[in-house]
Amino acid sequence: MGYVLDMNKPSSSKLVPFDHEIQRLREQGLSLRDIAEVLRQEHGLPVTYNAVFYYLKMRERRPQPFRLFYEPFPADIRDGLMRQFAALWTHDSTAIEGNTLTLGETMKVLELGLTIGGKPLKDHEEVYGHAKAIELIYSLLETAKITYAHLFDLHRSVMQKVQIDALRPVGNWKGEYNGTTGIRDGKPTYMEYASPTDTPALMARWLKAFNRKLDTATSPRKAINSYAWAHLAFVRIHPFFDGNGRLARLIANLPLLRSGYPPLLIAAERRAEYIDLLWNYQNAVGVLQRQAPLLPPHPAIADFKSFLAQEWKTSLELVEEARQRLVERNR
Repeated sequence: MGYVLDMNKPSSSKLVPFDHEIQRLREQGLSLRDIAEVLRQEHGLPVTYNAVFYYLKMRERRPQPFRLFYEPFPADIRDGLMRQFAALWTHDSTAIEGNTLTLGETMKVLELGLTIGGKPLKDHEEVYGHAKAIELIYSLLETAKITYAHLFDLHRSVMQKVQIDALRPVGNWKGEYNGTTGIRDGKPTYMEYASPTDTPALMARWLKAFNRKLDTATSPRKAINSYAWAHLAFVRIHPFFDGNGRLARLIANLPLLRSGYPPLLIAAERRAEYIDLLWNYQNAVGVLQRQAPLLPPHPAIADFKSFLAQEWKTSLELVEEARQRLVERNR
């Protein structure tokens, strides 16, 4: 059952739907009294600073009192919110890779099972596969440790219907070199990702580090840090022959979701900027070798984090809109 806000009983429990906002205000240095005033002014919540104090104490005793971002909402609001995220996440991530379905067409495919005339069958299959991969991500939220098998399952989802090739396997590491092209010193330049022979060892290191980071997204800043590390380190390796970008944008959201945040989605409209940021870092640090650091420090990482923080606003706004609907319903 969803959490229903009781506006007639002023207590710390009704602050649950506003958890992320309270944490953000605390990070900004606001006092408990000031936070209570913001909640009264912006949301009409009849709370005192004592209620905020006891809520934060309760939260300290249970670091993740409500793990999933949609849990505070009743079933109808939750369902609508999840549909929004599924459509946006699927459309944006597949469109970045060249899928031609619009957001509206993606919604029709996912919700109505329609076939869009004039659009390739491949584009429909990519949408279905990505939606299935999102479900797999949610199914992993209670998993203590992410394994190769989980990554291989995700790859099979996003790459479903792709013809099996010994050097380009689906659900296993790449068997041949892959790379990317960008501009260096005004000239087109091709740069390889990690070699196929180094990939298993590098992914063993990536998984070990990633599992340590699963529960570290305990604030918005730390959430951005964990997403950036997981994404950049994963695409430096580029462990699969194809589908790496979609997998990076899926798996990097696990720490955020496990900490009660909504997923961070990268808009298709900012595809060029996003690709440039990835290239700038890859170009700066060079090809990843077997024993080298997975993510050596460089100013380009800060640029990528700034970009991610901007993109995350869309998801946070969707949750806030759902919260406002709940508040209005219970006035």
